[in-house]
Amino acid sequence: MKIGFVGLGNMGGPMALNLLKAGHSLCVFDLVPSSVETLVQAGAQACSSPADVAKQDIEVLVTMLPASVHVRSVYLGDEGILQAIKPSVLLIDSSTIDPQTAREVAAAAQKQGNPMLDAPVSGGTGGAQAGTLTFMVGGSEEDYTRAQAILSAMGKNIVYCGGAGNGQVAKIANNMLLGISMIGAAEAMNLGVSLGMDPKILAGIINTSSGRCWSSEVYNPYPGVVETAPASRNYSGGFGADLMLKDLGLATEAARHIKAPVTLGATAQQLYQTFSNLGHGGLDFSAIIKMMSKQ
Repeated sequence: MKIGFVGLGNMGGPMALNLLKAGHSLCVFDLVPSSVETLVQAGAQACSSPADVAKQDIEVLVTMLPASVHVRSVYLGDEGILQAIKPSVLLIDSSTIDPQTAREVAAAAQKQGNPMLDAPVSGGTGGAQAGTLTFMVGGSEEDYTRAQAILSAMGKNIVYCGGAGNGQVAKIANNMLLGISMIGAAEAMNLGVSLGMDPKILAGIINTSSGRCWSSEVYNPYPGVVETAPASRNYSGGFGADLMLKDLGLATEAARHIKAPVTLGATAQQLYQTFSNLGHGGLDFSAIIKMMSKQ
């Protein structure tokens, strides 16, 4: 299948490479020339702009962009994808953005005959490289079925979430809970260790008791408790604190639009904002424990 791909950053680049490995033909664009060159050396065709990608003889176009403003510009701008794309080409946006923008862009695409799915991902750069991402997909079931072969080349779990924008709803709801639970795990670990408990023993009790959660069991924020967690490698790699801050912002903004209370989500956002302002935004989000401990 001939596929267009726009956005070849830390996530998009490996995802595009996995499409090539699966035997698909790719036309690609990114603002960073070296990112395009990496794909060209792997067999992709370089394009000069998102609109140039859209003009190619493609069946599917995938985008992986930083934020809502970029998605609006790339799709709806004067020289955007929707100005150049042929009808019936399937559009898949894997950016993490607010549900409202996802629904507005999908409606604009549908109006001119292009089906569109929002398909944000979970799994980080490691999952992107290994082809084991989870895709949370919003759109029609027919288009979801059509996209299965493409998404399966980049991910292991492809989950249908309902209509347009619901992929983004699932992503931001999950990540809001993740941010909240990580702060809770960090506070609990810090409290127990500060009171004289061995961190591994404490974590073992939590992980076999009612406080058990992913943030403690798999991704414990205390160094040395889980050897594979970023906490055990000085909080490098993993899911950056600034990325968590972005997702918490999307969640609280979406909640504001529908007047849904997200008291803990908003508190988590403020904590991660403070953490970022202190210069720690590049660390893994589990490093939030640094704000409450003496380590």
